[in-house]
Amino acid sequence: MGVVVQKYGGSSVATAEHIKAVAARVGRARRSGLGLVVVVSAMGKTTDRLLRLAGEVSESPSPREIDQLLATGEEQSVALLAMALHAQGVDAVSLTGPQAGMKTSGRYGSGVISEIEPGRMQKLLAEGKVVIVAGFQGMNALGDVMTLGRGGSDTTAVALAAALGADRCEVFTDVDGVYTADPRIVPEARRIPVVSPAEMAEMSWRGARVMHPRAVELGALYGVEIHVRSSFHEEPGTTIIGGNELEELETRETLAGIVHDLDVSRVTLTGIRTGPGTMSRIFTPLSERGLSVDVIVESGPKEGTSDVAFTVSRGDYGEAKRLAGAVAEDLGGKAEGEEELGKVSVVGTGMLNRPGYASQMFSTLGEAGIPIRMVSTSEIQVTCVIRAEQVEEAVRLLHRDFRLEERDV
Repeated sequence: MGVVVQKYGGSSVATAEHIKAVAARVGRARRSGLGLVVVVSAMGKTTDRLLRLAGEVSESPSPREIDQLLATGEEQSVALLAMALHAQGVDAVSLTGPQAGMKTSGRYGSGVISEIEPGRMQKLLAEGKVVIVAGFQGMNALGDVMTLGRGGSDTTAVALAAALGADRCEVFTDVDGVYTADPRIVPEARRIPVVSPAEMAEMSWRGARVMHPRAVELGALYGVEIHVRSSFHEEPGTTIIGGNELEELETRETLAGIVHDLDVSRVTLTGIRTGPGTMSRIFTPLSERGLSVDVIVESGPKEGTSDVAFTVSRGDYGEAKRLAGAVAEDLGGKAEGEEELGKVSVVGTGMLNRPGYASQMFSTLGEAGIPIRMVSTSEIQVTCVIRAEQVEEAVRLLHRDFRLEERDV
């Protein structure tokens, strides 16, 4: 009996009716002969609601207790889905992350999966049961619940698929798959039938919200075939897969897509003295506070000083500017910043071998009068930091000028 791992996001289980619909889909798959492990997120906006409640009872709640609280969201979902399956005559068992053998390490709120003990799940599958696992959570060495951070249910699903040697991991969400751009901004955007893990991970890091990049990278590491599909119909969606099946991606004439991110701010340290160890002095305090930095640009030294700019999420802007500002003062400079920014990226395999992509991107933005604040490149992406209010226009223009609506993807 083949095993398939299915994951349903919060929008797919947002209401009792949605949960019944998911149960009907799971029941059909089980009756077709598949062994099923189903990973479920918290219902709708439950996680946000729980975080608000925590803030109402404490100005500075303990990270451990936050994890204890947030884990209950997924635990509600798995129990309710098991009940819905029982009502349809399907034998199912709900498990928390720790009950499913999920071991974690790291910090509360941003744990990483260190080990999975699949024995209990394998036994339940052998008994013909559907196994429903709470995503986003595991147990650390102290025996405490530890959550995996936002997008953790995607990571849970792919990790379970790897541990169980599943045929594939199906990620059900409220979109039809991965598109050449956000269809809410570009109505002509096209669904991408097949995409490489490298491209999907880059698109996710650069703003595409379909899947968490940690999950994509984990799938690539362990060779897990991932299908991204809508939970509201039976269309095929997008397959994320590597290997020989994607050889054509190395020679194709088009990009994978255009992605954007509006959660961007910039901190600039101006006039600082530079030398060996300067970058470490700037970024170590940010790392110690758990602040993620994306694009980094250093200007060429002039008269013994230079400027260093970097981007962070808007929620981290104040703390990042404060920490970087203290370092800047020690180095004879000052910190400035800009909050209302966004990123737009073109993503495709082998972009370093195709310099025309970067020049076309810069030309499109220049002709539209869209100033570029910062640029970041890799072999599969070019990213421009621009003003937030111009991001949607940039996405539409780039999608048009690269003719993504006209090409096979």
